[in-house]
Amino acid sequence: MKQLILGVFMSWCSVDVQAQEVWTMQRCIQYAVEHSHEVKRAELELDNSQANKTAAVGRFLPEVGARISAQYNFGRAIDPKTNTYTDVNTFNNVYSLSASLPVFDGFSRLHALKAAKASVLMGHQAFRQKQNQTALTVLQAFVNVAYYEGMVRMAGEKVKEASLLVRLTRVLEKVGRKSAADVAQVESQQAEADYELTRQQNLLASALLELKKGMNYPLTDSLRLTIDEITARDARGYGSLATNRNLVPEFLVAQYQVQVSKHEWHQARAALYPSLSLSAGLNTTYFHTLHSDEGQSFRSQLKNNMGEYVGVTLNIPLFNRLQTITSIRKAKNNYRIACENYQQQQLELEKLSREAWQDWQGYLKQTEQMEHRVKADSLAYQLTRRQFEEGLATAISLHTTSSQLLKSKATLLQCRLMAIVKEQLVRYYNGEQIWTE
Repeated sequence: MKQLILGVFMSWCSVDVQAQEVWTMQRCIQYAVEHSHEVKRAELELDNSQANKTAAVGRFLPEVGARISAQYNFGRAIDPKTNTYTDVNTFNNVYSLSASLPVFDGFSRLHALKAAKASVLMGHQAFRQKQNQTALTVLQAFVNVAYYEGMVRMAGEKVKEASLLVRLTRVLEKVGRKSAADVAQVESQQAEADYELTRQQNLLASALLELKKGMNYPLTDSLRLTIDEITARDARGYGSLATNRNLVPEFLVAQYQVQVSKHEWHQARAALYPSLSLSAGLNTTYFHTLHSDEGQSFRSQLKNNMGEYVGVTLNIPLFNRLQTITSIRKAKNNYRIACENYQQQQLELEKLSREAWQDWQGYLKQTEQMEHRVKADSLAYQLTRRQFEEGLATAISLHTTSSQLLKSKATLLQCRLMAIVKEQLVRYYNGEQIWTE
């Protein structure tokens, strides 16, 4: 009984500890990459590409086959000994072994192997691309949660401040320094603050739900996040804009697709050339008349009836209803499409890289400007509130300065978080890994 109680207690403690675990941004990204359905599909597609490569290698090997057949003849049939019709019951047994090897096929197998190798390389980059896309999606979702957590915190402070202001205004009304209209005005501001807190809490819940979805995390389980004070690095540390295309998966996928399409085009052209193949084999038979003791033994018949053959086959394509010409035309168009996609990917990558760089610099500058503005708005609010307490300012002017301060703080928080996101994008386009495995 004591062991049972102890086991239940330890189980409850482990569940409680798990519920109290905190999740950092990197941990969320790692979990998302490990459990993403898109990443798993990309991994399976990569395995298919590797299987296609193995099959392409196997086409260079000879094909070997064996065949065994047994046949009972009842009634009128051909006698294998005399090659004449007979009406006796016989048993016929055939054994054969054959092998064939393609010698020349217009280099079709060679281009198929090269295309398969390029497909494997493309599969690796597509797998990395899905991992990075998942990481960037979770990064943005995590930043959204951090933003709304900050907004909830500021809205909560606003509610507390509005409650204190209501009590202060009521006291001032009793001593004759404030009117009933002032009390009604600050009570309206308190209701507005309560509404804003509820709205931000709902937005936070939606952002947290979106983060769980991006992570493929159980939606009903609790997820406690830790929002570290991450500071974006200065853009001047990079010196200048640099895009390392050879390390960006999107660019490499387009590059390998060009190689795959090129070899598939050459593989289609190989159908215009004649093909040459070698074949060899051996076969033997055993024949026995049922209900008769005459005839040679099984071993002697297998030895005496043994036959071998070696052959060469030359296949010359003449006309196949324009199927080869059509296949070549389609393959060539696919190659041109891949080249166009490659050029477009270059421009798109350059554009996104420059855009991320400019946004990063812009948000860093805006952060500095908003820090000064928050200080100024905070000072203006403190002065206005003191004037309101002394009867020199109205509740409307106090509400205006308070709303302006809250807006400035929200903009500052947004600029800081967006600077972090854009920094990660710049690192990504520079070929750096934005998450740790």
